[in-house]
Amino acid sequence: MKTAPLLHLQVFLVVARLRSFSGAARELGVSTAAVSQSVRHLEEQLGVVLLTRTTRSVALTDAGRRLVEGTGPGLGQVLAALGEVSAKPGEVVGRLRLTVPRMAVPFLITPVLPTFRTRHPRVGVEVVIEERFVDIVAEGYDAGVRLSEAIERDMVQVRLTDAFRFVVVGAPSYLARHGTPQRPEDLLRHECITFRSQTTGALYAWELERGRRNWRVPVRGGVVTNDNAVTASLAEEGLGLAYTFEPAVQEQLKSGRLVRVLEAYAPEVPGFFLYYPSRAQRSGPLRLFVETAKELLGARGVK
Repeated sequence: MKTAPLLHLQVFLVVARLRSFSGAARELGVSTAAVSQSVRHLEEQLGVVLLTRTTRSVALTDAGRRLVEGTGPGLGQVLAALGEVSAKPGEVVGRLRLTVPRMAVPFLITPVLPTFRTRHPRVGVEVVIEERFVDIVAEGYDAGVRLSEAIERDMVQVRLTDAFRFVVVGAPSYLARHGTPQRPEDLLRHECITFRSQTTGALYAWELERGRRNWRVPVRGGVVTNDNAVTASLAEEGLGLAYTFEPAVQEQLKSGRLVRVLEAYAPEVPGFFLYYPSRAQRSGPLRLFVETAKELLGARGVK
């Protein structure tokens, strides 16, 4: 079999990632017809169908999926290396693609990205906000940000924040009407603003601990969301109790708009970590991003 042209393969991977020919055309700066022709040439050379197309959607065939899994990350490293070769001395050119949970954005993206882009304007950055667990290699990411317990053991981990607690909070108005829970089991009798996992689709059981004992409380309530900011806002309005990570509600706690309950049962987690496969350590854009994050976040007391 002849080797697939690098350009056609690159175009196919963009279409596969966006699930859109027109979207790939906009990202690549070419016409939709050119994208379609490039994918068709690749399919003809390989002798397989890589994408199924309808007027409303684009989906990967089994052959297309295997091609993405087998070549996507490797091709990204090759293109980044070629870009660095063509850069001016001391300049890094390339792309950095990150998967980040929404609640980590104020602690990583907001403080780090402006400085990083100022220093390295030829490195394009794509930040995908999602809560689900992501296989960063299979899905073509350079790195991800998650709590340490959600990271596979074979990944390199770089600390981004100090340890913090998850706390149960409520508005004074809600506690005045419904009382204050004293034990984890009391939460079952309270209105709780619940969270649905994007990975499993199940409602999240609030995790509490005290000493060596742990609880997973299957709380319920009339409102379900997958956004931490919405949860805190609704709790502030008195709609129910919320379970959130403490740094995200420091302002509301200081002002008294929210109050901690069951504080003695608040579990502590190690914090947020940037993670990536060891083979990606030589990526120039990723290396520079890690250096910038360590510098800026280190000034905030993160080791």
